[in-house]
Amino acid sequence: MIHHPSQHRVRRNDAPRLRVGAVQYLNTRPLVHGLAAAGVDVRYDLPSRLADQLASGLLDVALIPSIEVFRGGHSVVSNACIGCHGPVMSVKLFFRKAPGKISTLAVDEGSRTSAALARILLAERHGVMPAVETLPIGSGLADTTADAVLLIGDRAIGSSGSTDRAAGCFQVIWDLGDEWCRWTGLPFVFAVWAARAGVETGLLEPLLARARDSGIANLAAIAAAEAGAHGLTVPQCLSYLRDNLHYKLESGERAALALFRRYAAGLNLAPAESQLATGVGQAARSVRIAATGHERSDA
Repeated sequence: MIHHPSQHRVRRNDAPRLRVGAVQYLNTRPLVHGLAAAGVDVRYDLPSRLADQLASGLLDVALIPSIEVFRGGHSVVSNACIGCHGPVMSVKLFFRKAPGKISTLAVDEGSRTSAALARILLAERHGVMPAVETLPIGSGLADTTADAVLLIGDRAIGSSGSTDRAAGCFQVIWDLGDEWCRWTGLPFVFAVWAARAGVETGLLEPLLARARDSGIANLAAIAAAEAGAHGLTVPQCLSYLRDNLHYKLESGERAALALFRRYAAGLNLAPAESQLATGVGQAARSVRIAATGHERSDA
């Protein structure tokens, strides 16, 4: 539990540190860059697990897949997010058949938002609703015979599909961020900071925004520190963080979330409530916080 003092400034020694998991998420790094200096520790885990921990009350605030905000009835508590305005690079759907002819879809175990997005694009654009199977963490394209395979994170960035395509295995590859943006004319939001009902987060909100701004200002340093662990060169890592990702939840992103919710509700992937709850501006006293992304074994 992180105990914030009544003053606006939070000192590092005001709270005991939380447990930190082993999984690191590349696309999360710009959002958490300044949190340690502000006295906020972050627990890392798979996005699906963090969403479950938030829903069960084990966490108060988490950077969770956007689809889980709708499903859990959580409030968005920051204008920091993980989104895209075009190709995202780290969320790809590989097709062994033409998109309109598939009957089976394998989705990455760590994905919830991307899995919902894939099903929405397939249903709305091609009229198909394939049977869905789970691709375990650590598995790749060769580990399933499904007609279409969703990969996210490092595996998606590193999988061009060129070898399989040359062998005739994959006919089409979608970058799901780009597909959504071209189809709707809106950005896409993969993850948001959310709080469970009853948690006050007002003092945390500016910390999250400042951490995001610090991360954006230090993308080159983050890329230099993180590239090797993700199998990327420093220029590749910097380009991904700078050019493929967007970190601010603005009017376009909120419109995109509302549209995403509408399509998800139409496929019974989310409740049909029309409004996206926001908790921005509440006053915080104590918060347990976690972050995720879709970059290592899971976005």
